[in-house]
Amino acid sequence: MRLKDKVVIVTGGRRGIGAATCIKFAQEGAKVVVADVTGTEEVADKINSAGGQAIALTVDVTSSDSVNAMVDETVKAFGRVDIMINNAGITNDARLLKMSEEQFDEVIDVNIKGVFLCGQSAAKQMVLQGTGGVILSASSVVGVYGNFGQTNYVASKWGVIGMTKTWAKELGRDNIRAVAVCPGFINTEMVGKMPENVIEMMKGKSPLGRLGKPEEVAALYAFLASDEAGFITGTAISIDGGVVL
Repeated sequence: MRLKDKVVIVTGGRRGIGAATCIKFAQEGAKVVVADVTGTEEVADKINSAGGQAIALTVDVTSSDSVNAMVDETVKAFGRVDIMINNAGITNDARLLKMSEEQFDEVIDVNIKGVFLCGQSAAKQMVLQGTGGVILSASSVVGVYGNFGQTNYVASKWGVIGMTKTWAKELGRDNIRAVAVCPGFINTEMVGKMPENVIEMMKGKSPLGRLGKPEEVAALYAFLASDEAGFITGTAISIDGGVVL
């Protein structure tokens, strides 16, 4: 088990990539905090029923009080925080000429401010502990290459990469690594609700001819959080099936 007794917080842990990541980390021996705005008990119960250790916490990543309470509850339950995975994120798409200020603000608030607050709170705890840590944050291939109708989302995911590089510079002296992960088209519940022709278009963009699996992204997170990735920091790693080739 690569992550035995490590303590990890996963925001957006209720479903999709977040849920797969919680389960993968538990399988690798980590103590898991499943954090989301609602409905986290099911994933935590699944982990505990399989012999792992997990707690479910409700968090609003846009609220510093809520985020700090999440970290405090984690320390109360497990004594420390070793890994912070900023997975929570939303979309609210529209073309530039039709996007409202509210649409823009909503996505930036969750996807940028939320990552900032969670990263900051976790980093403070890691520095206090004095034993280092890892902050992994979800960006996207569209954060690097742009995407039609997603001004707000693309801006937020590009911002995640910038924050990650900054944190790597600032926190390296405390043995804290920061890495951004950039998924491509992943077969999540959100994607599954899209029209079949759009899904087929997504598959066609990848040389592998398929969507990615949440478990594949979770496996990348697990590697990056482990000591095997101990010299990886300040970078953005794509997991996209070659969709950008």
